[in-house]
Amino acid sequence: MQSVIPKKVEKLLQNVSVLVVDDNAFMRKLVRNILTNIGVKTTLEAADGLAGIEAIRMFAPDIVVVDWEMPMLNGAEMVRIVRSPGVFPQPDVPIIMLTGHVERWRIVEATRLGVHEFLKKPVSGNALLERIVSILLQPRRMVQIGDYYGPEPRRTVAEAADFARRQRATDTTAPRR
Repeated sequence: MQSVIPKKVEKLLQNVSVLVVDDNAFMRKLVRNILTNIGVKTTLEAADGLAGIEAIRMFAPDIVVVDWEMPMLNGAEMVRIVRSPGVFPQPDVPIIMLTGHVERWRIVEATRLGVHEFLKKPVSGNALLERIVSILLQPRRMVQIGDYYGPEPRRTVAEAADFARRQRATDTTAPRR
């Protein structure tokens, strides 16, 4: 995969640190291997949301990849804490949310919480690379709109719902209604 990555992107990836937060050790290893294969030199891991928050405080990663479903503190709760300017030391860190579920409400909630990108498990190397490149090459300014603090929205709620519908339509594991 690395041979198809443009030199500009390859150089950026070498200087990026990514924190992977997932309670599933196999999934952390899979994501870490993908990150290594696309050229990310520094990958950190945390097994739950609480450990993820501590890792962000201690290591200030450039990007966080977080699973939605975790015990103790799930991904949504973790994002809510991280996106607290004045309370959390690094509220602007780009966040990619991973989940095995792409129901409309999850996508809308992730957007409302301030995630930058949303990926369905099982995650592919190309999809993760695409989201990371988007974050690096097309940074979105952080905004405070009422209770919302996060990247400037790209999609309307209707667009997010349409995206969820298309994801479900291509999901071969989901039962058809």
